[in-house]
Amino acid sequence: MSRGITVAGLEHAFRVRGGAVPALGPIDLDIAAGELVTLAGPSGCGKTTLLRMIAGFAAPSQGEVVVGDAAVRRPGPDRGVVFQQPTLYPWLDVRRNVALGPKLRGVGKAERLAVADRYLALVGLADAADRRPYELSGGMQQRAQIARVLAGDPEVVLMDEPYGALDALTRERLQNELLTLWRETGKTILFITHSVDEAVFLGSRVLVMSPRPGRIVLDEQVPFSSDATLAPDEIRALPTFAATTARVRAAIAH
Repeated sequence: MSRGITVAGLEHAFRVRGGAVPALGPIDLDIAAGELVTLAGPSGCGKTTLLRMIAGFAAPSQGEVVVGDAAVRRPGPDRGVVFQQPTLYPWLDVRRNVALGPKLRGVGKAERLAVADRYLALVGLADAADRRPYELSGGMQQRAQIARVLAGDPEVVLMDEPYGALDALTRERLQNELLTLWRETGKTILFITHSVDEAVFLGSRVLVMSPRPGRIVLDEQVPFSSDATLAPDEIRALPTFAATTARVRAAIAH
């Protein structure tokens, strides 16, 4: 199950001594259920602030965020967040880390461990289920974090530059895995990135934000993430891919 996201009249300002600094808005945005939307923009434009408001970690100064048919007032199990750095519990093995969400929902032990094993298999970590997080590489930890979020069965997955600290090969592998997960689960995903290539490759729709105060200055449907017939290298070699990345890059630089 997935839900859409509506951002209506959203504005935000950070309070500082002597006044306030406008950070966001105004922003009006609709993300349909099941979309994989990537969000790019210059540093400091408010991408993470917007994601935090959708997650319920912060409240806007003006406007509102609605997920499904409910206004966002606080964090909730309908929204799962994947952070830039993995947030796994080091005293739990990988399987029990992934099973934690179902456990907190009261799911029985056998069922929650089965759920954990399902998502670990989905992210390619079935053989690492009994290891501790510190025994995994950075890329494996990030895959485990994604499995943990998905095991909580959120309607919306919010990803804040989750691959930014990874090497290029690991990053590309996880991009491919994310597209597989999205196609198989139909989750609504908002993915923040600094990489134009990543934004265009992953997004069924690409958004670009302006410098602060952040506003949406580009909103473009993109076909590449929905095409499972071409290999990633073939997609990146397409003239249309190059043209799209050029438009996104120009919007960021404008």
